[in-house]
Amino acid sequence: MSNAGHAVSPFVAGLTCKCPRCGKGKLFNGFLALRPRCETCGLDYAFVDAGDGPAVFIILIAGFIVVGGALAVEIKYHPPYWVHAVLWLPLILATTLLPLRSMKALLIALQYHHRAAEGRLTDGGPK
Repeated sequence: MSNAGHAVSPFVAGLTCKCPRCGKGKLFNGFLALRPRCETCGLDYAFVDAGDGPAVFIILIAGFIVVGGALAVEIKYHPPYWVHAVLWLPLILATTLLPLRSMKALLIALQYHHRAAEGRLTDGGPK
């Protein structure tokens, strides 16, 4: 099954956790475990190397949201520590776990779209 003439948006494929080539096959087996290949078009996912990138992006964004909110609540209301725990622990879980899967899929789709590969040295060098 070819996808000739129809380019799949890496953003749509990534955010829906679908194959970056055909946009139809599922990308994951479990929560974050990749399938070996696309069940629809047969794309081998061996090229994937998302590493810690998705987690780093999510941690930075979630940290900004949670720390900003906690500081604002502390300055304005001065609640006891247990109130902070009740407020911020669920928000930390929601802002880190919910977007992690789609962020990993988005980075994989962008990696496929831009044909990202490991850097290689060439003989020529800069001119």
